[in-house]
Amino acid sequence: MFSRRTVLAGLSALALMPLTLTPLAVAAAELPDLGGKTVVVVTENAYPPLQFVDPKSGEQIGWEYDAMNEIAKRLNFKVEYQNTSWDAMIQAVHDGQYQIGMTGITIKDDRKEKVDFSDPYMRSQQFMLVRGDENRFTDAKTFAALSDGLVGAQPGTSPFYAAVYEILDGNEQNPRIKLFETFGATVQALKAGDVDLVLTDSVAAKGYVDASEGKLKVVGEPLGTEDFGFIFPKGSDLVAPVNAAIAALKADGTLDALNKKWFLDYKMGQ
Repeated sequence: MFSRRTVLAGLSALALMPLTLTPLAVAAAELPDLGGKTVVVVTENAYPPLQFVDPKSGEQIGWEYDAMNEIAKRLNFKVEYQNTSWDAMIQAVHDGQYQIGMTGITIKDDRKEKVDFSDPYMRSQQFMLVRGDENRFTDAKTFAALSDGLVGAQPGTSPFYAAVYEILDGNEQNPRIKLFETFGATVQALKAGDVDLVLTDSVAAKGYVDASEGKLKVVGEPLGTEDFGFIFPKGSDLVAPVNAAIAALKADGTLDALNKKWFLDYKMGQ
């Protein structure tokens, strides 16, 4: 199900690319002009540093907000942000309640049956997030052998399926998996000792470890590679323009600059 390869320090492959902002000849005139129309974008606000509520200011911030705001600027549309839970998001976008969804959504064939995806804007890998003083296991194999070890996950997510099929026994009802409504709740359960492991992509793993002051760490090798994309209702006419904007942001170094801002500068300044 997942490929396995080692990366440095739990950063996503994209985040390890050069971080300089170098304007290139991807002129705004080459991008579609959406005429200032309003586009409703939904997110969960529970996936730092991609999108979350700043505890100091109460503002909605993150990598994805910056990227979407830049896409809107270049394509000339206005963004109306709304929030919903992860488990409702894909169906809600499928039903046309929202025009774009963003919350670190892995591009998967089964999800393509319900929604259209943009081109990937980020590549991530899943890691094992544990408490800083954990010494009973060091990788997926030794965790599986720990009969009383518990893993926290959101149902229906890639970490849930990785826990079921990559670490445990393939039984989606395995009582060793404790289900939570949000990813943030799984991390809080980990910190409180209610579960022993949370699987998460490298982006969130780095954010939580860096902010934990040694209370959290990553163990083992990555469990797989995932590409993130924005989602749209099937047949949406926004897919092509957004893809063109993503290509422009990659080409002129904007995505590299966002990586530096959110994976390095922001956490270092906390």
